[in-house]
Amino acid sequence: MRIGSPKEIKNHEYRVGLTPESVRELTARGHEVWIETEAGCGIDATDAQYVAAGAKIVDGPDPIFAACEMVVKVKEPQAVERAKLREDQILYTYLHLAPDPEQTKDLVASGVTAIAYETVTGPRGQLPLLKPMSQVAGRMSVQAGASALEKAHGGRGVLLGGVPGVMPGKVVVIGGGVVGFNAAQMAVGLGADVTILDRDPEVLEKVGTFFEARASTRFSNRANLHDSVCQADLVIGAVLIPGAAAPKLVTREMLGDMQKGAVLVDVAIDQGGCFETSKPTTHADPTYVVDDIVHYCVANMPGAVARTSTYALNNVTLPHALRIADHGWKEALRRDPHLAEGLNVHQGTVTYEAVAEELGYEYRTVADILG
Repeated sequence: MRIGSPKEIKNHEYRVGLTPESVRELTARGHEVWIETEAGCGIDATDAQYVAAGAKIVDGPDPIFAACEMVVKVKEPQAVERAKLREDQILYTYLHLAPDPEQTKDLVASGVTAIAYETVTGPRGQLPLLKPMSQVAGRMSVQAGASALEKAHGGRGVLLGGVPGVMPGKVVVIGGGVVGFNAAQMAVGLGADVTILDRDPEVLEKVGTFFEARASTRFSNRANLHDSVCQADLVIGAVLIPGAAAPKLVTREMLGDMQKGAVLVDVAIDQGGCFETSKPTTHADPTYVVDDIVHYCVANMPGAVARTSTYALNNVTLPHALRIADHGWKEALRRDPHLAEGLNVHQGTVTYEAVAEELGYEYRTVADILG
């Protein structure tokens, strides 16, 4: 199979779909790999390193979209990229379609077969291709929040860890999954006063056992959520419903009861955000203020630590890429029902139920497509 990886063009996105090491694995299996020139510069991977791994370097993205059977990316294709996609081509990347009707419309119109990292499942129902980026984003959310809390950045002027004789900052983490767990680890490590909210008693037991007295847990109902958010210096939104839009848990009305200069970091922004006042931002302009509350809603947080993120991502995406390349996408999905969960769009139809329901498309099952 001919596989291509173009340079990412989203604002301040420095990751790349394939590392030189991943290219070597693919070419060793007899596959042809095309890499856009300087696609790896954000992770300090040179064109020469890709060539040494067996790749062909091409100028610009057009040859890849025109001639490659599978396109491997990191972020969802931008409008100019979606216009280049075609039928009988495989797109393998993060998509996050539920809150993105324009992208969904374009992918459906293109006829492409789109496999989304974020909906591929694991044996116990987990999301293994989303997990490493959730780990990165969870840890970064506390760094970003700590910076936004500085007075010069519009925040309350609170140091999360405090100092002797001064109380530490209060961090509230909404959601105890992978993002929330990693955010709580970072916040606890800084010495903050941490509270984790979740609706699943098993999750609360797990995080409570792990953190013991170093963090508090609360069941996430309206009263507890409101009370916790209003006391917080930093709120991390870490809620995920696989493939679907995130629920709006913190309303605009609640902002009026929060402390002036508090910070909201919405890690769920890729899925539409879990704060009512959230809107996507970029690393170039990461924050904005609503009702005296600082919002940080960067939609590609892991892109800022591109080298760590790319290698962590390739560790989990490469095995599936190899299966798709070795067997073709249909046979790979037949052999692996967990990979089949990643199919979101195929030849003009939506094949992921949550996306179809959210955006009003007729849903076609993967089983029907695979025959």
